[in-house]
Amino acid sequence: MKNTVSIRFNNQFKYLYLNGSTQRSNCLVMHYLRNNKKYNKLGITVSSKLGGAVIRNRIRRLVQEAYRLNEINISFGYNIVIVARNFALNNKFQKISQDLVYMLKKAGLYVKKNVDR
Repeated sequence: MKNTVSIRFNNQFKYLYLNGSTQRSNCLVMHYLRNNKKYNKLGITVSSKLGGAVIRNRIRRLVQEAYRLNEINISFGYNIVIVARNFALNNKFQKISQDLVYMLKKAGLYVKKNVDR
């Protein structure tokens, strides 16, 4: 991810949970807050209640890939935390990606850009 940095510290997650706005879908919950920087900060969390390490890491990779593929269309200058829900266990990449885009559009963070590759 070119313009995104990871959120690594627990106090940053807690601050975002308390002060940020929230969007929900079937598979995911997104917390976001403006950070006034030229890049985004992304954190992905998956509860240990959803399964073992292999399952949690798979869900985390799917969410990260969905974000990476849509990163060019996401507005910069936000801290974003994505939390996986139980429904994400039984869904494929396409549904997780659709839910992520849905939440980003609803939050006003998704701006479709025309880019020639």
